[in-house]
Amino acid sequence: MKEWITGRNPVYETLKAKRRDVFRLLFAKGIEKSGYIPEMIEFAKKQKLSFEEVPRTQLDALGNNHQGVALQASEYPMVGLDDILDKAVEKSEPLFLLALDEIKDPQNLGTLFRTAEAAGIHGIILPFRRTATITPAVVSASSGATEHLLVAQVNFAQAIEEMKAAGAWVIGLDGGPDSQPIHNVSLVGPLVIVVGSEGSGMRSLTRKLCDHLVRLPMYGQIESLNASVAGSIVLYFALQARNK
Repeated sequence: MKEWITGRNPVYETLKAKRRDVFRLLFAKGIEKSGYIPEMIEFAKKQKLSFEEVPRTQLDALGNNHQGVALQASEYPMVGLDDILDKAVEKSEPLFLLALDEIKDPQNLGTLFRTAEAAGIHGIILPFRRTATITPAVVSASSGATEHLLVAQVNFAQAIEEMKAAGAWVIGLDGGPDSQPIHNVSLVGPLVIVVGSEGSGMRSLTRKLCDHLVRLPMYGQIESLNASVAGSIVLYFALQARNK
């Protein structure tokens, strides 16, 4: 299956990552050859990919905010859970995995992917159902960070149990009465960070599988943060602990 990825950063990162098959690269007629454009052209030449200039209206039909660039590519290359575990071993690092339990909004998913990639996550797991998946909209929301990540769709509870058996601590982000302040929990060692859905949070089985439930300190008038914002903050709490 083929799909169109639009926008300068998403297209650039897709070409740079070289994980997808690519078929066509389109530029809007008269586009200024600045920013990533020369590098895209160079990537295209090395990958023997044809590129052409087309009317901007043709790109308008392929996606919003295309910024004058579109790439036709194969669908996103999902991996297996073992590939994520192997990456941690190859890097000689304790496992650092993000588990997203039924995140449904593509913008939230893309934001979490972008933060996870920046934080050096080894991989991300998604459930098979009731979740946003990696569509061109999510690639765009992540600014192309998806292309450098290992993502697996799995039996969620089974995968978490497998991570626990391998020695990982499972830390769930939760605002309920059973959670504790994040600074009270050690984030050192092999970790699985779990972020639940935007509305109801983690499913009950996922919550039961967590070793610790944590909450972020809130000093203002609002009671909670958006799932992608809260998840991003927790990832950096964990990164700070790992770097110590």
